Amino acid sequence: MRVSDFDFDLPPERIALRPVTPRDSSKLLLVRPDGLQDHVFRDLPGLLRPGDVLVFNNTRVIPAALRGRRVGRGGTAPKIEALLHLRLDGQRWKAFAKPAKKLQAGDRVVFENNANALEAVVEQKGEAGEVTLSFAHSGPALDAALAGVGEVPLPPYIAGKRGTDEQDRADYQTVYAEKEGAVAAPTAGLHFTPELMDRLQQAGISHEFVTLHVGAGTFLPVKAEDTKDHKMHAEWGEVTAATCQRLKAARATGGRIVAVGTTSLRLLESSGLEPFSGTTDIFITPGYRFRAIDQLITNFHLPKSTLFMLVSAFSGLERMREAYAHAIAHDYRFYSYGDSSLLFPAP
Repeated sequence: MRVSDFDFDLPPERIALRPVTPRDSSKLLLVRPDGLQDHVFRDLPGLLRPGDVLVFNNTRVIPAALRGRRVGRGGTAPKIEALLHLRLDGQRWKAFAKPAKKLQAGDRVVFENNANALEAVVEQKGEAGEVTLSFAHSGPALDAALAGVGEVPLPPYIAGKRGTDEQDRADYQTVYAEKEGAVAAPTAGLHFTPELMDRLQQAGISHEFVTLHVGAGTFLPVKAEDTKDHKMHAEWGEVTAATCQRLKAARATGGRIVAVGTTSLRLLESSGLEPFSGTTDIFITPGYRFRAIDQLITNFHLPKSTLFMLVSAFSGLERMREAYAHAIAHDYRFYSYGDSSLLFPAP
């Protein structure tokens, strides 16, 4: 399909720069094949059925945005920014560097923040600004060092309008975040509070956790003109055998599997509800046949993005065009800190 088929006009004032408080007071648009309904996110227990299962992504965002200087080559020390996006092992990460043209294999970079410093060597250069960084520390010591020098990697459409602050360290994390490794939040989960999760449980709606460490590739624009020419970046995920067994059992008794976010959806579809541990670069566009999920909770996405393509595959392109036009007209807030939707599948 043409990427231009997924374009739409979005007024810049619709982009949320901060989340609402409390989290579950955000708006929720119910998108069904027969129409649209406006709700508040805390209405969710009444929009689902007893026996349904919410699937959360329990990844935890790490401070993956680094700033520093190249050292040890020539008389200059140019500034370098790096955004980690895929952990290779205890010591090495793939990252997007800027300006990548200032780096070559073998270069040393010192990343600094206040009194903290962390050195890395450029092990390899890839395409589109990607580099492989080998750090001076490994394992837990590297995690601790990154916490000292790194910043919360806010999406570019927020970071371009304001700086990151301490409030973001709490706001840009789900209340159930557990397993460190993501460089972007699974933002559909930002609307949940402990109180709402208790109410869902009381309503007979259970939940399961999977892990997909969201990479920075989720923010990259689609530069191809046709969707078949776009390549997704790989992300690491895991679905346990016990989780698969419980999800299948819920479905067998009439329960629906509700993915909380496109990250949970992509991982479940990659697994096919079978145990899974590894990387996935699944790219879902209209025509894809869904096999693992029945409903989707998700925020409102960028024009021409892979995520808008995914929701169009799930609920239908024309229905999603209508839903997004409604959201814009009714002052819904877009993107990571914005409002949410509950999508039913296309017939």
